[in-house]
Amino acid sequence: MTRARLTGVGHTQVGKLPGSSCMGLHDEAAHAAIADAGLKLRDIDGVLCAYSLAEPHPMLASYFCEYVGLQPAFNLAVQAGGATACIMIMQAAALVESGVCRHVLCVTGDTRATGMARDGGAVAALAGFGHPQFEQPHGMSVPAAYALVAQRYMHEYEATPEQLAAIAVEHRRHAARHPGAHMRDPLQIEDVMRSRLISSPLRLLDCCLVSDGGAAVVVSASDAARDTRAPVSLLGAGQGHTHEHIVAASSLVEFGCRQAADRAFGRAQVNRSDIDVALVYDSFTITLLIQLESIGFFEKGEAGRAALAGELGLNGRLPCNTHGGLLSFGHSGAAGGMFHIVEAVRQLRREADARQVSDAELAFVHGDGGILSAHCSLILGRC
Repeated sequence: MTRARLTGVGHTQVGKLPGSSCMGLHDEAAHAAIADAGLKLRDIDGVLCAYSLAEPHPMLASYFCEYVGLQPAFNLAVQAGGATACIMIMQAAALVESGVCRHVLCVTGDTRATGMARDGGAVAALAGFGHPQFEQPHGMSVPAAYALVAQRYMHEYEATPEQLAAIAVEHRRHAARHPGAHMRDPLQIEDVMRSRLISSPLRLLDCCLVSDGGAAVVVSASDAARDTRAPVSLLGAGQGHTHEHIVAASSLVEFGCRQAADRAFGRAQVNRSDIDVALVYDSFTITLLIQLESIGFFEKGEAGRAALAGELGLNGRLPCNTHGGLLSFGHSGAAGGMFHIVEAVRQLRREADARQVSDAELAFVHGDGGILSAHCSLILGRC
């Protein structure tokens, strides 16, 4: 099989970036990824763009191409919440493996921290995740929906707030090794436990950051990748979709991440035990905990104890989100999921410096959109 290659990655500064714009971040991230691949803008013949809440546009991908001066053979905007970035990579792979394109640019970015009104802007933009008839009239919010999942999970598997806090602490430890992370100050379990309650049992430090930033990846055909610097292979990919609104979910402890991962592992023909580093969407601490188990890296009820024992750390059983994830590296809409992919590529290239996982050969990346609604898994390997 002629596998697609991830040939270039890049991201902007992440954090509060006053004066930045959605298109400016897209442009910066795109040029960084193209240069990283050793290509020129004119080499790009396909573009996949995500979405922006700060600067919404009904044809954001076309807007981006106009902004940078591209007239690609294929152009598409993708909107699947936190699963967007992984789905973009899967779509780009299909384009280059079918011969439609040779080099597809996947680009994301937003100004969630400085480009939206603090009181009402982000809340109004995200309110659509609640069902208009059965959730919104009762005050459902994104944190409340994830808190509902956390309550059920903790009831069934006797997980503790300390286990959730351990996930946030490990992510901050990872972020401290990344010079570009939004938050790098040391964090202790007690700090998480004392932070402001958002929606019981989730506290402020159980929740992802709100950041400005952009990230991009170039996906190339296998023969076209020969002219690039350090390609990484996409070995397998899969999706899983079980619901949109949490009121319609068939379970509060099992989600489409299992189906997505099963399909990706089946196509890659590798096992979960073969994975050296995992980059799994972490919008809340409970998001990561429940997905690690649903994906099959840990048995039910084990992931929280594993986090407390340091098994998600750099030298642990499953190094996870080594850049700090959405909890500490940064979260800027669809770029949040793309940061995970950029980190996976850098790990496989041996470019992660102080956070490098020794001899990493296989990386697993997973994106989750909505309220654990849309899922996409990728398995990447060194060429």
